[in-house]
Formats: sequence, structure tokens, C-alpha cells
Amino acid sequence: MPVADESENPANGIGGNDDAAVPLLAPADGVPPVLDTADAVADAADRLAAGTGPLAVDAERASGFRYSNRAYLIQLRRNGSGSFLIDPIPLGDGALDPLAETINDLEWVLHSADQDLPGLAELGLRPALLFDTELGGRLAGFERVGLAAMVEKLLGRELRKGHGAADWSTRPLPADWLNYAALDVELLLELRDEVAAALDEQGKTDWAAQEFEHVRTTEPAPPKADRWRRTSGIHTLRRARQLAVVRELWSARDQLARHRDVAPARVLPDSAIIAAAQGDPKSLGQLRALPIFGGPRQRRYSREWLAAVERARALPDAELPTLAQPYDGPPPVNRWERRDPVAAARLARARAAMTELSEEHAIPVENLLTPDLLRRLCWDGLPEFRSGTVPDDPAHAIDDYLKSGGARPWQRELAVPPLAAALFD
Repeated sequence: MPVADESENPANGIGGNDDAAVPLLAPADGVPPVLDTADAVADAADRLAAGTGPLAVDAERASGFRYSNRAYLIQLRRNGSGSFLIDPIPLGDGALDPLAETINDLEWVLHSADQDLPGLAELGLRPALLFDTELGGRLAGFERVGLAAMVEKLLGRELRKGHGAADWSTRPLPADWLNYAALDVELLLELRDEVAAALDEQGKTDWAAQEFEHVRTTEPAPPKADRWRRTSGIHTLRRARQLAVVRELWSARDQLARHRDVAPARVLPDSAIIAAAQGDPKSLGQLRALPIFGGPRQRRYSREWLAAVERARALPDAELPTLAQPYDGPPPVNRWERRDPVAAARLARARAAMTELSEEHAIPVENLLTPDLLRRLCWDGLPEFRSGTVPDDPAHAIDDYLKSGGARPWQRELAVPPLAAALFD
């Protein structure tokens, strides 16, 4: 339900603490030991089973350092059980089974759950029910939804961040990193209750439940085609042959990074790939004369890099990548006015309607409906757009399209009426 009085909006202060936030420097019960044996994990599972209520969950990855999305540390906390830090790396097959049997039937509380659920699923850990405090905060209208910001706003405590972007594959893990990790779940259950109360006050509990279930059950999207086109600096290249060099070097780097479980940028920076595409080296000496390639870490792979350049050079013209990036679905919005001004006008009206709806319900417009789905609808989502006619039941036609695109019932209930009016009235 919309919030009528701004002073009653949780995003504007209700449930918050106007006093200075109290720093939270360490867990109340101290930093728990890191559990890295099957027996220790089984004992933790027994203790968690004796607890009550939802389970606070977090995981630390090594994004920017490793190729994989695996969890290098798991943090858990449950009322009546305390907190646990689990290192899954040294554990053998089946070591996490007792934990999964205990916690997979519980409601999990995570912040930005879509970041951690895939890595936890790889370990056989999957929640039966989910509460995402970050997503809940968005739906409740909070302007700042980072964990530290929400803890300060709703609980009056200050979480001092600092190690989220660290290399969590490091062993042994430093003591201050473990303190940081334990603090990430220290107040998560209390935060869940505050966010749930805000959602309930605004009549958004069911909306949030639908969103949480969508996050819980949605499988990770497959990698997009032509990911090599996201190489930083590729916009400076003007020839198809240069793009072919980027594609071949990107693919060689990706294969090597995957094999070594190292972040691709640490194997070969994007800037080096662009330099090779521009320089067109024809020998090892020419390659090593380029920036980056002469360094000791790159010289050992010089032959692989040169072979990639040579493969691109040998391609027939018919197999070169196109200069224009292919796209799945509508063209970029900045081309709509030239290609189809009628569709551009449709999108402008639809966006205005969604912006008004966003303001009415204090929900970010992208959470009301994904921008991609709205673009697809307005470009050629309905056959009547091409025939210049009006559907017999515009609202029903739009609802069917949004449903096929994955929009949840609450989103369609809110969005369909204003979209039908914007697109057909």
C-alpha cells in the first residue's frame, strides 16, 4: 500500500535511531573459531538444530581474485545457537551433509542473497525459505540499502566495513578478517525483524515474499554470448580484424583463467588485449615489446598469446566479428527514435507511468518491473504494435506478456493498469 504521510515512511526515519550510532567492533560472544573438519561441522549442525527461528547466513567469495564463484567462508548465526564460521575448502565430500540436513529446511536471512546463493548451492546448501534484507529494504523504500547503512538506520549500530573485497581464498585468514566476517551475521536477524515490520506497516509483506521466492528459486542466468565485447577499451577499435584479435585473446585468457581458477584480469589485463589488437604483433619480440606482455608473468604465456593473435589474423573475412554489437531483443534505446519513433514514444509514456507508480509506492522503478522487460514490451511485445491496432483487452494482453517475461503477480497487479492506459488510451 502507498505511504500517505512522508513522516511515517521507514525510508524517512521511522524505526531508525536519531542518536549517534554505536560502533560494533566485535561480536558480543567473541569471534568463533573457524571450523574446517567434518567432526566440527557435524557438531555445529547439532548446535544449530537446537536453536530457534530463522538462520542468518553470509558467505565470502574471492571476486576479483578467483575465476570461480565459490564460497571460501560461510558465516551462520541462529538464536540459541550462536555464530559459526565454516571453511569449506579443506572439507571432503559429504562433510557438509549434516549441516545441509539441518539448515536447508530453515528460513535463511541474507543481505543481497543473489550474490551468495549460487556459491552456497554448489556446496549443497539451499534454503527452504528466504528473507533478503537488502531487497526488503528496497521494497520498503529505504534510500540506502547497504548492510552497514541499514544496520545504522534501523538498529543504531555502526558496522565498520573494510574486507568485503579481500581475497578470501587466502589461508590462513587474518584475525581482523574473521572479526569482520562474524559481524556480518551478528545483527542480521534483528535487522530482518525491523525490515519485516516496515514491510508489514506498508502492506508490502506479500510483495516481498513473492520477490524473495523469486530470488530463491531462480537459476543463475547462462553466460551471455559475445562476452568478449565487454573488454574495456574495445570502443577504441575500428576494424573487424582488431575485434577478432580481442575475441581470440579473450577466449585464450578465459580458458587459462578457468583452468588456474584465477580472475581473468589477473591473467592478462584488458588493456593488454586492446594493445595487441592495435599493435598486431607478428613475432614474440613484437608481442613482448607491447605494454604488459614484456612482464615476467606474461612472458611465460607469450606463445599462447601470439597464437591467439595469429588465429585472428588467419580468419577469412566472412568469419570476422561484426563491428556493430549484435543484440538479443530491442536495439539500444538511443536508436529507437531513428528506427521507430512510434515505439520510442510508447517507451517514453510507459516510463513516465512507471516512474509515477514508483513514487506512489516508494519502490525503485527497477523493482516494479525490470527495465529490459519494459523495453521488450514497448518495442514489439504485442503484435498489435506492428499492425497499428488495439487488442480486444489491452490489460489482459499486457498481463500475459509480463507474465511470460517473469513478472511476479504483485508487479503485474500494480503495473498493468497504468501501462494499459499509457500504451493504448
